[in-house]
Order: sequence, then C-alpha cells, then structure tokens
Amino acid sequence: MSEDDDRSPPLDLRRADIAESSNKTRNCTGVSGSGGSVPGPGPSSMEFQAPYPDQVLENVLENVLQFLSSRRDRNAASLVCRSWWRVEALTRSDLFIGNCYSVSPRRATARFTRVRSVSIKGRPRFADFNLMPPDWGAHFAPWVTAMASAYPWLEKVYLKRMSVTYDDLALLAESFPSFKELVLVCCDGFGTSGLAVIASKCRQLKVLDLIESEVTDDEVDWIAFFPESGATCLESLIFDCVECPINFDALERLVARSPSLKKLRLNRFVSIGQLYLLMVRSPQLTHLGTGSFSATEGMAQGEQEPELFTAFAACRSLVCLSGFREILPDYLPDISPVCANLTSLNFSYAHINADQLKLVIFQCHKLQIFWVLDSICDEGLQAVASTCKDLRELRVFPFDAREDNEGPVSDLGLQAISEGCRKLQSILYFCQHMTNAAVIAMSRNCPDLEVFRLCIMGRHRPDRVTNEPMDEGFGAIVMNCKKLTRLAVSGLLTDRAFSYIGKYGKLVRTLSVAFAGDSDMGLKYVLEGCPRLQKLEIRDSPFGDAALRSGLHHYYNMRFLWMSSCRLFPQGCQEIARALPRLVVEVIRDDAIEHTDETVDILYMYRSLEGPRDDAPGFVTIMQ
Repeated sequence: MSEDDDRSPPLDLRRADIAESSNKTRNCTGVSGSGGSVPGPGPSSMEFQAPYPDQVLENVLENVLQFLSSRRDRNAASLVCRSWWRVEALTRSDLFIGNCYSVSPRRATARFTRVRSVSIKGRPRFADFNLMPPDWGAHFAPWVTAMASAYPWLEKVYLKRMSVTYDDLALLAESFPSFKELVLVCCDGFGTSGLAVIASKCRQLKVLDLIESEVTDDEVDWIAFFPESGATCLESLIFDCVECPINFDALERLVARSPSLKKLRLNRFVSIGQLYLLMVRSPQLTHLGTGSFSATEGMAQGEQEPELFTAFAACRSLVCLSGFREILPDYLPDISPVCANLTSLNFSYAHINADQLKLVIFQCHKLQIFWVLDSICDEGLQAVASTCKDLRELRVFPFDAREDNEGPVSDLGLQAISEGCRKLQSILYFCQHMTNAAVIAMSRNCPDLEVFRLCIMGRHRPDRVTNEPMDEGFGAIVMNCKKLTRLAVSGLLTDRAFSYIGKYGKLVRTLSVAFAGDSDMGLKYVLEGCPRLQKLEIRDSPFGDAALRSGLHHYYNMRFLWMSSCRLFPQGCQEIARALPRLVVEVIRDDAIEHTDETVDILYMYRSLEGPRDDAPGFVTIMQ
C-alpha cells in the first residue's frame, strides 16, 4: 500500500460538483403472433419496461471496475459522473482512510457498503519522535463501532498510529465472523488481554501482526488462547514489539499446528535455543524474526551452534530475516545457509561491527532491502556496496542518536553505496557529517531514487569539507532524480535549497524539514512550486505567518501540514482557518517546550469533510 497516490480529497465523498444523471423511462410495445398478423390492441399485445439507461451502464461498469485496484484510478473513475460515482462505491472492497479525522465513520460506511478490508491512519508521523503530547486522539472506537453494523463481511483491519483499547478489540472479535487479518502499526492503548480476545474468538485468523506498537503486559497468557484443537489458518504472526515474556510451550504448539505459517517474528524473550525448536517445527517459513539471538542463561554458547546451522539449512524458503535483538555475534555465521537467497535483511537492532557484518553480507548477492545500525561504519557500507548490486532500499539507523556524538558513518559510506548500488530506489541515512559532493554523486549514480531521506543529526551542519551549506547536494537530488516522491532535508540549508525543491520537485508528495531555511521565502518556494505535495512536516525552522499564508491555494489538495517550534503566531493560524473553512487548523500546546513568547508550539492542519473533531483534548485549540 502506497503512502498516498491521489490528490483528490479523502474518499471523494463530496459530489456537489457532479451533475445528476437523468433517469428516463422508455415504454416499448411489441406483438406476439404468427405470419403476417397486424399489430393492434388486445391480448396479443405486450408492454414491457426497458432497463434505465443508467442501470445498463452501471451493470457494465460493475464488471469493469471490479478489476480496478489502484486507489488513484478508482478516485478518478468516481469523478466522471453520478453513475460512475455510485458504481465505484458499490465495487470498492478495500477502504483506505489516510487521516482518521478527514471523514466520519458514518459518512464512510454509508457510501462504501461492500467493504471487506479497512486501512486507517491516525496521528501524524512526527508523533513517533515524541513531538506530540500523549492522548492527542486518533481513537479507533468510533470506527469499529460503525463498522460492526455496516460491514458484517469485514475480513481485514490495518491501523497505523491509532489508539486501540481492549473494548475495541473485543468488539472487533465479536462482530466479524469471517475476520482474517489484523495489523497494528505504531498503535497503543491495548494489552495482552486484548490479544487474547482476538486469538480466542477469530477462528479464521490468518494474520496477526503487531509492528512497533506499545503492548501493555496484562499478565494474560495470550498465546495460549489460540484454539488448541486442529490446524490453524495462521499465515503471519508478528509480535517482536511485545515487551513481556510469552508462554513458549504454547507458542511451540501453535507453530506446530500452523502448516500455512509463512511469517514469524519473535520478541526478545525468545532465546536462540527456543528459536531452533520453532524452526524445526516450521521449515516452510519465508520470513523470520529471530528474537534475542542470544543463548539462554546458563547454557554454553557452543551447544546450539551446529543445530542452529542445520535448522537454517532446512529452511530453504527463507527470503526475509530480521530480529537479532540482544545479539551474540558468535552466532551470526549460523545464518549462512540462507544468505544466498535473502532479499531482505534487517540488522537495525543488531549492534555489530564491519568485520562481523562481512561474514554475512558477502553472501547476500540477491539482497534488495537492507536495514542496519551505523555501528558497521563506512567500512561496512563499502562491503554492502561491493556485494549487493540489486539493492533497492537501504536504511542506516544511529546506534547513538545524540547530536554531539561523532557518528561512525559519513559521506564516504554514502558515496560507496551510490557507486555500488545503482538500482537504489529508497534510502534513509542518519549521519553526523556529509558533503555536497557525496550527495551529488548519489543523484547521478542512482537516478531511480524515489525516496531520499538524509538526516544529519547535528543541527545546521555544513559540508564537512568546504564548510558551505548543503544546498547544492539537495538541489542535485531534486534535479537529477526525476522519480523522487519523498524527500527529507537537514543540515545547514539556506532558502536556495528550497528554491531548488520548488523548481524541480514536481513529483514530491512528502517533504520533511528539520532545522533548515533562512526566511519565509524558503517555505514559499515549496508551497508555490510543488503541485503534488501531500504531506509537509517541518520542525525548528524559521518559517512564520507570511510563509504559512503563501500556501492558501494548495492546502485543500494536501493531506496535512505539521509545523512545530517555528515562528507562527495564533493570529496567522486564525487567518488560515477563516480563509479555508474546510480545513481543520489545530494549535497544540506542548508543555515540554519552553515558552519565551506567544508563538505556536505545534500547528497541525488537515482537510476534513466533517469540520472540527469533537474529541479534542484540552491542550488542543481548533481555530474557527
């Protein structure tokens, strides 16, 4: 599922601009008879009513639109006329809500009546970095209540950054007899008791994925609540974010009676010896999260090594490997049997050095996705560049994210990747130092880049060689990478960098800015020059009310704008709210921010068909 693939307002629910199609009735007279009988009145004549023209069209459209899967294409089809709008709604089985406050559950369920899969996003992304006060909102309760009566055939729910309670999960489990998939990404508010309800009542469950969510320990043995009799339908079980011990015996039995299980990601309470037992039970796995990847207390290290190697050798279908929490690097060579087939490898929790990485990475010639900590240094990235020629996505995370830390990766690692991995499409790169030359080299060597996120953690850091701003590097990215849709900028940047983005970033949909810019002109360049901009995130930058006003023409086309610790004042935010009544303008007070004047702590603006929400907490002021 793409982040956002259309510019139209959410769900295309407003139809005031579409003319009503006229309904016409035709009466036709026909005669039944033999030979040359003359038509006339009487019992031999028959009247019938032909189908409405719109009805015929809709029957044809229904057969065509059911094959249309892209949201962008479906939204475009719904804008043709009233008939297309109606039929598109009837044939849509997957409902995507990019902002849970952009439309009400009542309106969404009234229009889309045959939905089997629902995806909803809540809080903005900056909430992941503790930039939003807790208890802001994004509650799942009104959505699951509406869906319980509207969608009895619902099979799948995907939630991201939503607040989910035990009652929500209980209602979900009780309302949908055919429910199969639950995916919770960066969600909170629920615990192991909620998971137990899902496990016990959703008898057709295929997917239970908990990804980077906060799950409280209710001291409930949720794994044991899966049905004990017969084979399960489970295909994916991901719980690596659950920070509490699990009943391993129950987990082992569950895995043993799940012949269709393809994805299994374990939490850090699963030892390497237990991992071995699970792998023996499930050699059909394609995706594996290893858990802690360290020995059980009191067990000699060497005891499990030969067995673990054998277990990996038996898992011939493994293509994705992750986990490695609390890793003991001595065990890394045991994954060698699967390295040649891996297309995805996640070492973002593994604190390993370059030499330890090389034992593995030199065997991963098919790798397309690689996440890793910066502890591998530039030397490790050079090893990746020399081996992984088919790499499409790279993420390098900081082991120590402090601004004053001397980062172990730099422009040297970035340049090596650009020279060796020329099929790269997406990169997230945390570092302390960078050069324009390295970024320019990447723009030339990797022209297929769609996502470029460079996070220079030290504030206002210039080119480490020339001491110049990083303007030319980011300018080269937007000039040379013609497919770029997502960009994150950092380091010492002047308004010149933003002028490049506005001039050349015509496909950019998501832009993240931190500690950058000179004046209001920087933001003005972006808002006036990026016609497809959907999501704009800005923190700690010198943009004020004048810059905010420059986007009045574009805000209705955006999903949201987030600005924190900038130079906005309540009056400027009020002006936007009055000028654009269909835009919700939230001013959020953050007590964690020191107040030296009356500037706004956080501004969060988003388009909505419903107007201001009714569950705003006290620290949120909605401008009217």
